[in-house]
Amino acid sequence: MPVGNHPAHGPATEGGPLKRELGERHIRLMALGACIGVGLFLGSAKAIEMAGPAIMLSYIIGGLAILVIMRALGEMAVHNPVAGSFSRYAQDYLGPLAGFLTGWNYWFLWLVTCVAEITAVAIYMGIWFPDVPRWIWALAALGSMGAVNLVAVKAFGEFEFWFALIKIVTIIAMVLGGIGVIAFGFGNDGVAVGISNLWSNGGFMPNGVTGVLMSLQMVMFAYLGVEMIGLTAGEARNPQKTIPQAIGSVFWRILLFYVGALFVILSIYPWNEIGSQGSPFVMTFERLGIKTAAGIINFVVITAALSSCNGGIFSTGRMLYSLAQNGQAPAAFARTSKNGVPRNALLLSIGALLLGVLANYLVPEKVFVWVTSIATFGAIWTWVMILLAQLKFRAGLTTAERKALKYRMWLWPLSSYLALGFLVLVVGLMAYFEDTRVALYIGPAFLVLLTVLYYAFRLAPKEVQGVASTAS
Repeated sequence: MPVGNHPAHGPATEGGPLKRELGERHIRLMALGACIGVGLFLGSAKAIEMAGPAIMLSYIIGGLAILVIMRALGEMAVHNPVAGSFSRYAQDYLGPLAGFLTGWNYWFLWLVTCVAEITAVAIYMGIWFPDVPRWIWALAALGSMGAVNLVAVKAFGEFEFWFALIKIVTIIAMVLGGIGVIAFGFGNDGVAVGISNLWSNGGFMPNGVTGVLMSLQMVMFAYLGVEMIGLTAGEARNPQKTIPQAIGSVFWRILLFYVGALFVILSIYPWNEIGSQGSPFVMTFERLGIKTAAGIINFVVITAALSSCNGGIFSTGRMLYSLAQNGQAPAAFARTSKNGVPRNALLLSIGALLLGVLANYLVPEKVFVWVTSIATFGAIWTWVMILLAQLKFRAGLTTAERKALKYRMWLWPLSSYLALGFLVLVVGLMAYFEDTRVALYIGPAFLVLLTVLYYAFRLAPKEVQGVASTAS
């Protein structure tokens, strides 16, 4: 068993352990907010262009795979609720190298995502304040979310609760308003629009099965972040109760927020016109007679980006903290402040993000897109590691231990193998289509680099224990 078996009693604390201050409402709303990104509000226009109305099938298929992945993560998280989550489980059940690669890969994945979200804040604030340089808004976004994370985990939870609530209320309002347009003709002189747009413009699947397959990689990237729920296990007040509840409702959230929103949008507007007139959310609210729709959605998009940034800083800090506890990062990053925050780990992540914001303005846009592709590949790597770790975890239990599990994977091991096969299919599709093929050059190259660093600087277990015991 690796050193520092439980992060709540880590070896290198300064002011105390991580604190279990995330309540049930925090984790429930974080679970809701985790799968609702900026992309949904901007219309998922590219994915709709590929698949047409059949994009709803892509989200359902992808959602089923995510449900299996999260169920696998939940089984391990309830059995052993640790802050490092899937990185720790990869180390425990697949070996130190797997844990190292998964942890550092996830840390970098969220850095890249956070830079994109900070940039989104700057762009959308620029709509209201065109004369203010964008870098000021990017810096303000990073500074404010960094400060929230450094105060206490409860502060992070509160901000994430309200950010998620704003997104959820907006989507529900749009879905309900859209149903009014479809069924009762709201905003259309009382003439019900109906749902004929779902099949009137070239059919439900206008680009065939190929279009649905092409959209899968974009759909799966939209789900990046849902696994963050596992990282809250080390700071949840009652992980045995809150984690299963949060995970158990993932699929229904996907149906409501993604499929429900897309059903409304694709029913009201022909699929081949979406994206040409701005955000479908803005179009739908304006259809209902809300003249300030653009401003409302701009505000929601900014909060969605800040939410993702907030969650990303939380994720990178906890992952680095866990890596340090396991001897796979400098021991200083396993220290916590008096209020139980992994301060050093968070400061490194925030510092790296400062460089990322700077790089975002210095490097050509295409290079930035290439770096973002690492996040796509990194998300799939994370999900594969969750499934493989759970397979090994369950296989290592006795019959009595399996029966004693409080939260179990459905149809094990068939469900795990089907989800793994689906992720392999998505990687194959990324290789097939030229636009996403670059991810399969950069992603594996990054893992090779991490492997070289692992073997170049790895400490033996006894040395890890020695360093950890003196770190405080």
